[in-house]
This record gives sequence, C-alpha cells and structure tokens, in this order.
Amino acid sequence: MRALIAVIFMLTSASVMAAECPAYLDQDLRKLHSSDSVNLCDVAAGKPMLVVNTASRCGYTGQFEGLESLHKEYSDKGLVVVGFASDDFRQEAATEEEAANVCFKNFGVTFTMIAPTAVTGNDANPVFRAINSQSAPPRWNFHKYVVNARGEVIETFPSRVTPDAPELRDAIDRVVAER
Repeated sequence: MRALIAVIFMLTSASVMAAECPAYLDQDLRKLHSSDSVNLCDVAAGKPMLVVNTASRCGYTGQFEGLESLHKEYSDKGLVVVGFASDDFRQEAATEEEAANVCFKNFGVTFTMIAPTAVTGNDANPVFRAINSQSAPPRWNFHKYVVNARGEVIETFPSRVTPDAPELRDAIDRVVAER
C-alpha cells in the first residue's frame, strides 16, 4: 500500500510541476563548458526568473558580479538567475573554456550558465524564441528579462541597466512578492 501511495504522490507531483512549468522552459540545455545538461523546469518551475544573454568579451561583462549578487540575495526568495552565453553580437570568447573562466573564475558565478547559443533571429534557442515573442529580442549583450512564476515576461532592461539599478531590483521585488 505504501508503494502505491508513493507512486501516486510521484505522479501527482510530476503533473503539478508540469502544469507550473511553461513548455518553453521544458528544454534540456547544456551547461557552459560541461557535458551536463539542465532542464529549466527542474530549476525554475513555479519560480520567478531573471534571464540574461551574456558575453565574456563585452564592455558589460563586469555585470556578472552584480548578477551573482542578485543570485545570492534573492535565491532564498525563489528567484532563479539564468545566463545564456551568446555570440550573437560577436562578443563571446573564442572557446567555451575561456568563457567559463571569465564566468566562474573571474567573477565567481554560481548561477546557472547555459552553453553558447543563439538568442536572436531564426536560430534563437527555444527559451529565447518564447521570450522574444513576449517582448523583444535583445539588442546587445546583458539584456535582462524579468519573468514571473508563470513564465511571462513582465519587464525587460537593456544592457546599460546594471544589476544594482533600482528599477531592475523593483521589478525583481515585485515578481518575488507575487510568488
């Protein structure tokens, strides 16, 4: 009987999680400089997100430090920060190893970083295709998207808006509070 109850609980939990996670997040994406993948439903189902397209050779690369600070400050409140390395604007490192060194060694990034992928145009990955259809494609690196727990883009911020900017923090506070 306990085994049957456990199976029913697992199936119910999986159904609830599937219902909470938008289809566009149900993607297996390879992590930066790794053979491991992450499914964003596993890390972000029912949680607000800050999604950022990044590059390791950009004038805005220093924003990794601020993004990591947001990750540390808000992760216990449910916010998930996800960076998508991209070379759409020809600012990414020549190798994934170099990009990983910039993120993980130079800036101490611990939030989820996705391997280089397109974030604009017809080749955009499924996550950015959905985000772009809800708002607008990034015009440069370090464009920030605040996404609520239902997977809806509620606000976007261009590269020049830093992670510590009051307007970005206000948007994050709103999605965290509505969770």
